[in-house]
Amino acid sequence: MSKVGKRYQEIVKTFDRTAHYEPLEAISIVKTNAKAKFDETVEVAFKLGIDTRHADQQIRGAVVLPNGTGKTRSVLVFAKGDKAKEAELAGADFVGAEDMITQIQQGWFDFEVVVATPDMMGMVGKLGRVLGPKGLMPNPKTGTVTFDVTRAIKEIKAGKIEYRAEKAGIIHAPIGKASFPAEKLLENFRMLAETLVKAKPAAAKGQFMRSVTVSSTMGPGVRINLAKVL
Repeated sequence: MSKVGKRYQEIVKTFDRTAHYEPLEAISIVKTNAKAKFDETVEVAFKLGIDTRHADQQIRGAVVLPNGTGKTRSVLVFAKGDKAKEAELAGADFVGAEDMITQIQQGWFDFEVVVATPDMMGMVGKLGRVLGPKGLMPNPKTGTVTFDVTRAIKEIKAGKIEYRAEKAGIIHAPIGKASFPAEKLLENFRMLAETLVKAKPAAAKGQFMRSVTVSSTMGPGVRINLAKVL
């Protein structure tokens, strides 16, 4: 069993770990205890009442957080011709086609998000075994397979995040940095929560949202009162 540090032990004494707090209060507790030497990321974990073994209960998508994530991600765009030029003008960090595929096959991964125009997917599909395990494969559900590359790039740079239910029906997602004002983190949290509620599969039965916990990179989770989520 891993040991818990003294700092962590002190933090858990500052609040009731069995209690369920209102969203703003929970976020404030997390912010107060985020005292690492770096700006910790604030994350939310949603436990959903879905069975991901069934295709009709899987949840995957993307949402643009109103206040961003506090981090600008590097974007690689697979496109040719006018769309490649459009991607460059929109602020893509890397743009290419066959040349980029060769670099990736040789082990290059200096990017965090991949966007591709639909006509490039036949080519990009060759990288499925490489990009897939890293969660980098472009997907229409997350808006990363599109001819509107300008919009895709701007949304990603503005704070678009992707979410996907894990095997146990849990979705982990960042909602900003500990340095953000609590109100801005709350706005991001609500946007994500509302998006997930709208994404509820028709096949999901019973209570959809089972539990919600917010935490920082180095801190313990604080439970949120489900009745106050939306």
